[in-house]
Amino acid sequence: MKIKLKNVRLAFPNLYEARAQNAGDKPAFSAAFIFPPDHEAVAEIDKAIATVAQEKWGDKAAANLKALKAADKTCLHNGDTKSQYAGYEGNLFVNARSMTRPGVFDADGSPLVEADGRPYAGCFVHAIVDLYAQDNTYGKRINASLAGVMFYRDGEAFSGGGSATAEDFSDLIADVSEFE
Repeated sequence: MKIKLKNVRLAFPNLYEARAQNAGDKPAFSAAFIFPPDHEAVAEIDKAIATVAQEKWGDKAAANLKALKAADKTCLHNGDTKSQYAGYEGNLFVNARSMTRPGVFDADGSPLVEADGRPYAGCFVHAIVDLYAQDNTYGKRINASLAGVMFYRDGEAFSGGGSATAEDFSDLIADVSEFE
């Protein structure tokens, strides 16, 4: 079930090149989307989780969903579990991944490439994710597949983001007369 996440923070973006998270994993595109607990997306995600659970498990949906939520096996997570990372504490987040490259767009709808430098970790985006229920040899879960990301607005970059400016070097700029 496709849903739009509006005005959410982007973390751990892997949007342009598929990468394996762990040894032995298949390379995939992925991202995390962070938002406050009172964000409008929470109700929409909860509704989508219930819908895909009902479609997959019918009469057993309520019991399965209760167990999945208790074991943190839905795509909606408490950010306090990742409080060691900037932006997570006190918030909720959705992890999404896909084997195919998601659409990546600028605020005006034009396509972006990695060299554009947007979107970046810490900026705000709109995203489209597709929720689905998993029930296979790897277990039961409610997952989110990454369909697309649209840059919305700048935000404070999380560590590792952005390029240095001349101002960042201001304390290191030498007086050239020292070398004459």
